[in-house]
Amino acid sequence: MDLFDYAGEQEQQRMAPLAARMRPRTLDEFVGQRHILGEGKLLRRAIEADQLSSLIFYGPPGTGKTTLARVIANTTKSHFTDLNAVTAGVADIRRIVDEAKARLGMYGQRTILFIDEIHRFNKAQQDALLPYVEEGTVILIGATTENPFFEVNAALLSRSQIFPLHPLTEDELRLIAERALSDAERGLGALNIRIDEDALAHLIRYADGDARRLLNALELAALTTRPGADGVVHITLDVAVESIQRPAVRYDKSGDNHYDTISAFIKSIRGSDPDAALYWLARMLDAGEDPRFIARRLVISAAEDIGNADPQALQVAVAAFHALELVGMPEGRIPLAQAVTYLATAPKSNASYVAINEALRMVREEGHRPVPPHLRDANYKGAAALGHGQGYLYPHDYPGHFVPQRYLPEGVDVVFYRPSENGYEREIGERLSRWRARQREGV
Repeated sequence: MDLFDYAGEQEQQRMAPLAARMRPRTLDEFVGQRHILGEGKLLRRAIEADQLSSLIFYGPPGTGKTTLARVIANTTKSHFTDLNAVTAGVADIRRIVDEAKARLGMYGQRTILFIDEIHRFNKAQQDALLPYVEEGTVILIGATTENPFFEVNAALLSRSQIFPLHPLTEDELRLIAERALSDAERGLGALNIRIDEDALAHLIRYADGDARRLLNALELAALTTRPGADGVVHITLDVAVESIQRPAVRYDKSGDNHYDTISAFIKSIRGSDPDAALYWLARMLDAGEDPRFIARRLVISAAEDIGNADPQALQVAVAAFHALELVGMPEGRIPLAQAVTYLATAPKSNASYVAINEALRMVREEGHRPVPPHLRDANYKGAAALGHGQGYLYPHDYPGHFVPQRYLPEGVDVVFYRPSENGYEREIGERLSRWRARQREGV
């Protein structure tokens, strides 16, 4: 690099956004992700020992995936090269692999290939990369905001260690902001900035765990605020509000945000927490989830998690579904909310759900037993000659509309439905116990 190249690089770095300038260069500068980078953790030990296998970093934007790859680049003795999955193709992979083979053969130096947004690689591109990862020609580091179990080939996943990165905490974001405000070389320390506590708290809260978003907002606030007569750039709450807008909703209707949120929603109903259930309902509606999908899940939850402990729950859920189709959105949120709060506060029983699963398992494992003759259809000509219906006892002809007789196939004696002690199912259980006792005595 000559003097002009060096000067150009320095100018480019100076003009880079604050988030790029403040990117950590070492593990010690890295903030957050202590679950994988804390002292003694596997990934930290592997980076420090320069003994990496293929890795996939998975997490929301601004949590340090690319930064961590850059830290590895600064730490390792391996050659580091990168691709962006949006612009790269199979030809780029083959070129890098050829260079990696030559480098390994001539110098014994390994090659680390970092692929940003690896979820955007199609199957053909991932298949082209697979044999070289498998044989160790390249060490893959992939970064993705999407769940790799949905987006990355199973064969590539099996040859990689997957490390989830979490949104940064407010304390971690505060540390990053304070570093940027005090660093005169790479940050905003050369400016005379005073930021009010409520302004900084607002930026941190609306950054939503995203360090890049926080630093971009902080830089915008600092550079668009005129210094006062005393030369101080004063960032107030009003300035902070203007500098950071509501974060974009991270919600993919076919990805893990969709499945994780609906899982939290149903588990909140099952756990009898109406406030949490309403929160997840609001999250889904705000993200644009199909309200009919939510309504279908409510119908399932009413039968699976509440069942006969409150038989009205299923009616409420179905009514909410029909009401939603009748009035549409946004008013449809109201019957949805009514159903959610009813289901969350209803007594719970999964006895019907358990019973049908046990019955299905028996049928599949033991096959289909013949229907007992007395239970067979006798309403056609010739049925009597076959003995169908003979010996059947009509329950309504007996006191209490009940009479003991066998309804299960011969050789099958099993109890599938075990009512809970909750809600109306307690009464069902008491009645069923009396019937089952008479059944055992009379059959």
